[in-house]
Amino acid sequence: MTTIQKKILTLTTVVMIIMSAIWLALTYYNYRTHEQYNEILKRYLNMNEVSRASQQVVTDLNNYMVDTNDRTLKQLEKSKEGLESTKSGVYSLRNRDNDFTLTNYLNLIDSLVETTDRLILFQKERDAEASAQEFAEANRISGYISEMTLTLIDKELTTYNVMYRGIMEQSAEVIKLGIWVLLLITCLLLIASYWFSLGITRPVFQLTRAANELSKGNFSRQVKVEGSDEIAFLAKTFDRMRININNLISEIKQKAALERELQESKLLLQESQFRSLQSQINPHFLFNTLNTLSKKAYLEGSEETSDLLVSVAGILRYNLKRQNRSVTLRDEIHVLEQYMHIQKARFTDRLQLHMEVDEACMDVRIPALTLQPIVENAVIHAVEPKEDGGAIWFRVREEDSIILVEIQDDGVGMSQEKIRQILHEEGSREGHSTGIGFSNVVKRLQLFYGFEDVLRIESEEGKGTKISLRIIREGAGTDDQASHSG
Repeated sequence: MTTIQKKILTLTTVVMIIMSAIWLALTYYNYRTHEQYNEILKRYLNMNEVSRASQQVVTDLNNYMVDTNDRTLKQLEKSKEGLESTKSGVYSLRNRDNDFTLTNYLNLIDSLVETTDRLILFQKERDAEASAQEFAEANRISGYISEMTLTLIDKELTTYNVMYRGIMEQSAEVIKLGIWVLLLITCLLLIASYWFSLGITRPVFQLTRAANELSKGNFSRQVKVEGSDEIAFLAKTFDRMRININNLISEIKQKAALERELQESKLLLQESQFRSLQSQINPHFLFNTLNTLSKKAYLEGSEETSDLLVSVAGILRYNLKRQNRSVTLRDEIHVLEQYMHIQKARFTDRLQLHMEVDEACMDVRIPALTLQPIVENAVIHAVEPKEDGGAIWFRVREEDSIILVEIQDDGVGMSQEKIRQILHEEGSREGHSTGIGFSNVVKRLQLFYGFEDVLRIESEEGKGTKISLRIIREGAGTDDQASHSG
């Protein structure tokens, strides 16, 4: 254990022992005081419970006389049992000063119980006059019990008066003692803290002054700190560092320059890869589209053909303007709709597109020509091979600050090996209509967002495919993020 650690541990241990001793003493005193208070309060509550129980018996007697039935009789029996149960608590109140009074008190409880039993008997025999006499007697006994309860409480207050005053005086003395102990401990801790901090801050100040001299370029002043703790050892090490600092500074500058050059080269390489991937536009798409349009114009009227030409022109214009820039998700979805308009003309009812788009997510940034190649891949593998065609689901929603774009189809699916080839760029890079293949899209997304897990593929052979694009809103919301490396 180091010297400074020993000092800190010693000071902490002393403080903890002192505070623990004070806490234990105060806790024990509070426990004893609460025990005394609880005992006294219990005596008062027991006597009050007897008075309350006797009054409840009288109330239930009256209810029984007014309406004699099993319900009122059951309630009266319950009240009588409650009165008898309070006797056990009264026995614990006996002492030398209240022995005679307490004996009479218990006799009154027994008398009230006996009167209650007689009234029940007379009431069952329908002797109204006798019942009324017994009720008057019970009411009188209940009044005696209430008066004697007050008498017993008064005797209790007289008996325990000295104890009450002793407890209050003791509490006041404990408070004074606690204040003095707190002041004493505070003074001792201030002295110990000052001594302890001085032993650390003085050598630290010397080290700080030496470091300030070194920062000004003065390497001739020796760094020396008296002592045997870790700071003195640090000072010796600091002094040895001073001897070689000029060479170290020169080496650091050279490394910094080399690192900057490497970083610039990396950024240039990323920009070159990004622009190269963005620029792969295949004219075969134009040929296939125009071929489709010509057949459509031959078989149908010119209005639908005009719409198709507008969609083609929009896609071509989008490709020419957005090759080297990021776009909003809204722009990508718009060009996706134009593309699907062309494909609907080709496949008619064989192609079903279902779109669920959260408008709050439309302004995030995304590389141009990202969604169309993914959807086109779904069209080729999920719709075109099937005689009855297929369906594609396109969803955009936000989950925990993540913009989730999902493209799902009900096609033939793919193997896990094929998924691995796509994600790790091991398959063919050939694209379809735009010349941008799936691996191309994956690579551009990774370069654009700066992390690998931006695109996920879930698929099983014969069960379709779901592709999920995860966009972090903070990372995707900057303007024209694609140009960050150029």
